Formats: sequence, structure tokens, C-alpha cells
Amino acid sequence: MGEKYRIAREARKQAIRRKAQRRHSHFYERCSHWSFGGHGEAGPIHWHRERWVLAGTALLITALSGFIIPAWASAMRPNPTPAAHAMLPLALPKATTEALQTPTAEDWHIVQVRPGQSLSDIFQSQGLSLADLQRVMDESGSTKALHSIRPGQEFDFLLGTDGSLKGIRFDKDESSRAIVRFDSDKPSVSEQSREVERREHIAHGVINSSLFAAGSKAGMSSAMVLKLAELFKYDIDFVQDLREGDSFTVVYDDVYRDGAYLREGEIVAAEFVNQGTRYTAYRFKKDDGQYGWFSEDGRSIQKSFLRIPVDFTRISSTFSAARMHPVLGRMRAHKGVDYAAPTGTPIHAAGDGVVKFRGWMNGYGNFVIVQHNSTISTAYGHMSKFANLKVGQHVSQGSVIGFVGMTGLATGPHLHYEFRVNNLQRDPQTVTLPKPEPLPAAQLAKFKAQVVQPQLARLKALDANVKLARVGNTTRSDD
Repeated sequence: MGEKYRIAREARKQAIRRKAQRRHSHFYERCSHWSFGGHGEAGPIHWHRERWVLAGTALLITALSGFIIPAWASAMRPNPTPAAHAMLPLALPKATTEALQTPTAEDWHIVQVRPGQSLSDIFQSQGLSLADLQRVMDESGSTKALHSIRPGQEFDFLLGTDGSLKGIRFDKDESSRAIVRFDSDKPSVSEQSREVERREHIAHGVINSSLFAAGSKAGMSSAMVLKLAELFKYDIDFVQDLREGDSFTVVYDDVYRDGAYLREGEIVAAEFVNQGTRYTAYRFKKDDGQYGWFSEDGRSIQKSFLRIPVDFTRISSTFSAARMHPVLGRMRAHKGVDYAAPTGTPIHAAGDGVVKFRGWMNGYGNFVIVQHNSTISTAYGHMSKFANLKVGQHVSQGSVIGFVGMTGLATGPHLHYEFRVNNLQRDPQTVTLPKPEPLPAAQLAKFKAQVVQPQLARLKALDANVKLARVGNTTRSDD
């Protein structure tokens, strides 16, 4: 029975083998010569394509095994256990209080003075009392910086956490700062120097439309143009006398403190050519320590008298021996000049003098007479009101003596202005005004050597460069 089963099994294997050979006959035909046994005589090895495929596959498997197996082994390795460290207590030196303290910047609060503010207003705005202000005044002494403050001035406050005053800083003058401290047992006052420098500028302009337009084109601010006009107002009427082609050259400075711009400085030297006439002004410190501006011959450019004592809009009536009076309606001499201006416009004293008359005078209305010397006086009529002055009071040139109005015989607001010599009226527009006295001989020599000669050389050099530039521009335009 067992034998029959074995024979049947062998027969079934043979049948399956024959069936597989028939189904894959094409493979057996191609691979029938492959032999790994020792049957038959071994012939020479010939590398066919199939052998190359098998060899390459084996090499690829070997290479991949070299990379994959080590990486898998590393991934499966458990994380190393960190080594335990023993913690031992060490005795350290105690930190001192000074070492724990770090310097902190003080929080100074800067306050800038606004127009109309007083020092008490500023203190109260910081939550401080008038007693605090009095403490500062007492400790700092009688400094002008606290008694007369101005818009733009700065005060720095240092306040405690409870709002109390710990310190205050303010400019004592342009080059020093006062510091008052109350954060110790005893108040302290110190002074800090500040570096002040002046940076000089030179500007040149030609009038084409207006003085302000020419000044702006030359790089000057409106304030500096006004200073230029103020210098030459005694010789030039900038309302009526300016002509196209007039020119000016100005040397002026700006003030810087601690490297930052502080304010505009002053005109150092200036030249103005008006209708062909040349006027000059040089800044000079006199022996009394006061600064002034002088012409090249050493005479003050501030004349003894203002030619026009009011800012007017137009001349409504000139000096005349006979004119039709606008109120009386008949021919009558007009022995002064009428300057029309809005009511309330300030009227200035034409020169230094003493008030001789202040009151009402028929025809003139509110009237003031100022006696300047033994021979010259000036008179001002039709005022709306007087300034705070009385008879016998001394007035300085330019000080306000009243305000424009139309009191008395007047049809509109204006100033009636008279210039009198030995009580006889002269035409204020044409009368020869007395020249101021020149500097004393010693100061005059110093003025010419230290101021006029070097500044005049600079002005001439600049004028030559300007003319050369004009010639160059003209030549290029011709080309």
C-alpha cells in the first residue's frame, strides 16, 4: 500500500513538472544551459546578459545592507543615561549694598515757557507750590534768569515719586546752566558751563521785487531781513526809496550751544546800495562794553532823529505853504506831514528829549511836544490817546509816546508830525538832520583797524566774485 502511494506521488510530481515546462517552455529554452551542478564536463564561462543582471542585483543588495543595517541598529540602541552629578554647597561672600545698586538715569522733565506764562504758572503746572518757587529763588540768589523769563526759555524739573521738588535746572545765561538740588540734607547749587559758538554767514542780494524776496533768495530768514532794514532805516525809507537793482551784502552769524542751533545772531557788517548811494554798517564793541553799529567814518548809524516816527500806510498830506484845509475848507499852510495809519498805531519819539507839552490843543487834538535840545523840537498831533508819560519826563528815541487817532480837526486817523528849529516848522522829509558825533580818536583808530579794514576787504572780495559770476553768466548766455 505504501509503495503504491509513493509511486502515485512521484507520478503526480512528474506530471506537474511536465505541465510547468510546457507552460514556461520559452524560459527553459533560454536557460537550459545554466548549470550549478557538477554533471558533465565544465566548459569555459561565458558572461551573458543574464549573468550581468544577477551580479548587479547581488552587489546592490550588499551595498544597501551596509547602510540600512547600521542605521537600524543605531535607532534601536537605547538613549544613554546621563551621568549623575553630586551637588556640593559652597560658601559665597555676601553681596554688598553698593554692588546691588545699578546707576539709573534721572528723569528730568523739561518745560518750555509759553507766551504769557509766569514762573509761578510753570511751577503750579508741575504740581509745585509757591513755597517751592520761593525756595528756588532763595537758594539761587538774585539771578536775572528767574526774575525775567521769556518765551522759549527752558526749565528742567526733577520730581520725587511723591511729587516733591528734588531739583531744578535753568540757563543762568547763554553759556552756563544753574542746577539747584534739594535731594540731600542740605540744598546745593552748582553751575555747568555750556559751549557757545558763532557760525558766520555771508549773503548777497539784488532787489527785483521786494527786500524780503531778495533776502529769502540770498538764504536769509525774515527776522534777519528785518534786522537789515532796521540798521538802515535812518537813511533809507524801505517803503518809498527802494528801486529795482538796489543791492545789499551782509555778514551775520548764528549762535550754537553744545553743537545745537540756539538762535539767530547779529549782523557783523553790512552794505546797502540804494539808488546809487552806498551805506555801510559795522558792529563794534565800545570801551564801555556796549555794542553799536557805525558807518565807515566811525559815526553811529543811529541818527539823532528818526525821519519817520510811525509805521504808516501812506502820506495823506505833505508839508506845504498853502493847501485847502479838508475841514475848514479854505487855503491854509500845512506845516507838517500827515502819515495815515490805523487808529491805535504806536507813535515813537523821533529822538532823545524831554516832554515839553502833553494835552489838548485846538486843531491838533491830543498833542505832544518833545524838546530835544536848545534849538530842535518835534510835535505830534491827533493822537487817540497818550502813552504813560507826563510833562518834564525824559524819553528815549523810539519810545512810544502815544497812538494814532483823529482827534481835533481831522477827517481820518493819521499822525500830524512837525519838525521845529527855533520854533519854526521845517519839512520833516527834507530837513537836514544833524549828524551824530564820531567815536573818540582812540576808539576810532581801533574801530578802523580791527573792524572796518578786514570786513571791508571781505565785502569787496564778495562783490568782485558776484560781478565775475554775472559776467560769466552773461558770456554763457551770449554763446
